[in-house]
Amino acid sequence: MTLRAVLFDMDGTLVDTEAVWWTTVERIAATEGYPLTSADAAHVTGAAVADTARYLASVSTAGSAALAVRLDEDFRVAVGAGVSFRPGAVRLLDRLARAAIPLALVTASPRSVVTEVLRTVGADRFAVTVTADDTVRTKPHPDPYLAALDQLGYSADVCVAVEDSPTGLASAEAAGCPVLAVPSMLPIPRAPGRVVLPSLEQVDVDGLRALVGDSAARR
Repeated sequence: MTLRAVLFDMDGTLVDTEAVWWTTVERIAATEGYPLTSADAAHVTGAAVADTARYLASVSTAGSAALAVRLDEDFRVAVGAGVSFRPGAVRLLDRLARAAIPLALVTASPRSVVTEVLRTVGADRFAVTVTADDTVRTKPHPDPYLAALDQLGYSADVCVAVEDSPTGLASAEAAGCPVLAVPSMLPIPRAPGRVVLPSLEQVDVDGLRALVGDSAARR
């Protein structure tokens, strides 16, 4: 089978914003009297604003709606100050462009944040962009990846998803995509249909093509 498209997560995968998100959540949680610790990471890393707000509301006295507004605004301002690429991201994006392989950006961040990040990454790199605002359910549900696949016009088995968090991984795998994982803040174990590498510096186009071939061989 031939690789038809690559679907990238944004935060922690292409750009180094997962730590910015953690700092944003940590600061807001502290104002509500809740000290965020590593035990909270699974509820925050890779999570959408609304899901994180609901989690913070469950461990504090603040309302989730008000928390969501603060998280959205503070994170947007933070990334608007500038973001940096993850190691190997630019090289991989450029190589995929030269290979004429379409790309999608599939993220649990809201559109307002994505707009800021794309000022650095380049909106024109992506044929499709799906944000938390574009589906009823976001990651870890498969909906964002299914929406991107529908817009691209390809089935999941000929597209590779690139993710950094267990939340994003669950979304991509539930949609049926073979996955390349480059963990940022939380560990990700190896599994069938999944390749785990330290960073995008170890990734090339042939490796992504091989993921589609390996997935087909297991069927």
